Amino acid sequence: MPTSLTILAALAIGYLLGSIPFGLLLTRFAGLGDVRAIGSGNIGATNVLRTGRRDVAAATLVADCLKGTVAVLIAGALFGFGSDGAMVAGLGAFLGHIFPVWLKFKGGKGVATYLGVLLGLAWPAALIFAVVWIATAWFTRYSSLSALVASLVTPPVLIFLLGDNRIGGLFVVLTVILWWRHAENIRRLAARTESRIGGGK
Repeated sequence: MPTSLTILAALAIGYLLGSIPFGLLLTRFAGLGDVRAIGSGNIGATNVLRTGRRDVAAATLVADCLKGTVAVLIAGALFGFGSDGAMVAGLGAFLGHIFPVWLKFKGGKGVATYLGVLLGLAWPAALIFAVVWIATAWFTRYSSLSALVASLVTPPVLIFLLGDNRIGGLFVVLTVILWWRHAENIRRLAARTESRIGGGK
């Protein structure tokens, strides 16, 4: 059974890794200024793409994803793979990305880190998430809608197809938070004013 100290340590590891604002750091390193001053003001890969630098956006996507995976793997190595410690570290990474202490708790929306945590805990479900995201983006060209649909599919995949109620329960929580973070996007989607991938409405 995990101790309170184990849970706190796992949460701290995850949070510290998740709170690294790669979108902000990479755009500044590339000489693009403060990504929070453009577009949605978000530090995630979708907003970084609005700088016109696909390479920087791709690097942001990969980095934001991998910090979730690395948090799970480190906690897994310390406390056991598939353990509560590994899951708590994943939760910490997700929350760290959304609420980074370094940016006054104003971070990204969590999609890439969500995927990274999923990759570390249940990689088959991560593949399904990616396929659903890509398919939805291909047909609709809405990044936000793709994330919402893919995240909605994730808990049932984990619980019913992979038979993992514990990780499935964690992703129910992460999905609720992710949808909450996309509240503005949902309103714009309903009003048909949401920006599409590549520009336009």
